[in-house]
Amino acid sequence: MRVPVVDLARRAAALEPELSAAIARVVDRGVFLLGPETEAFEEEFAAYCGRRHAVAVASGAEALRLALRAMGVGPGDEVIVPALTAVPTAAAVVGAGATPVLVDVTADTAVLDPAAAAAAVTDRTRAVVPVHLYGRRAPLPALGLPVLEDAAQAHGATDPTAPSAAAAYSFYPTKNLGGIGDGGAVVTDDADLADLVRRLRNHDRGDDYDHALVTGNARLSEIEAAALRVGLRRLPADTARRREVAAAYRAAAPDLWWPPDDPHHVYHLCVTRVADREAWRAARPFDTGIHYSRALTHQTGYLPYVRAACPEAEAWAAETVSLPCFPEITDDEIEAVCRGLQ
Repeated sequence: MRVPVVDLARRAAALEPELSAAIARVVDRGVFLLGPETEAFEEEFAAYCGRRHAVAVASGAEALRLALRAMGVGPGDEVIVPALTAVPTAAAVVGAGATPVLVDVTADTAVLDPAAAAAAVTDRTRAVVPVHLYGRRAPLPALGLPVLEDAAQAHGATDPTAPSAAAAYSFYPTKNLGGIGDGGAVVTDDADLADLVRRLRNHDRGDDYDHALVTGNARLSEIEAAALRVGLRRLPADTARRREVAAAYRAAAPDLWWPPDDPHHVYHLCVTRVADREAWRAARPFDTGIHYSRALTHQTGYLPYVRAACPEAEAWAAETVSLPCFPEITDDEIEAVCRGLQ
């Protein structure tokens, strides 16, 4: 059997019997939205992140969009985003009514290039969204602008003392803290921002059914919150395992291209770069993935937002390969990948 890039069935099995008990607790209680599981998860996740507030929402994309709205970003504004990221980073900016400005990444780490970000600032720029790509902490550019961290792939990698307005997380099933459906959270020290995100996630419904803001529904389910509470207790150990896996690969194949080592890296993905990618992948005796095969500058729907080429992001997109890296991978499978890398 080939070693998979990720195996969600193993993750679910590793959470048992606590996962089934958590779901049963919600069903028995009969409260399915904005109840005690969501409140408890928000408290626990805020504490894990070292921040005062966490607001659970329906997805990582909604966490970004609602955080931007709460930061005052809207029509006519521009928001700087890296050109190498998952599409939801830029889609959230558009969803908030603003224009994403695509800038290049660094050649060695694939995270936002601060110099490129600085060069993209205009009098319409209202925020910058650095992405902690693959689980690697990105530097926050000092541009005199509010910063929203895209931490969708970086649970446990962010700096709680960082001067950002907020961080947005995803709990998509493959994430380091993955749920059993979609989910996300906005984490911040700003009580007013957190309160506004809470209002925005639920139609701004007041106690008297008055809706002062025009918004939508971005609620997280109680079942998802309960499942995430189970996963959160395992997260430190899971992160340690991911780091062990990545260290084994790097040691086994030192001649492969690897990004610089980083003690804060939580290895949502363990990536390398190879020039002849498809031939290299076909020759491996294990599964591989690509994250991401196109920079935003080559995404059809985002071509209207391209102002300049982003050669480093495009080079990464042409060469990056994701290796099997998940906490439940066995030692024998790690050894098999190490042999296949040599």
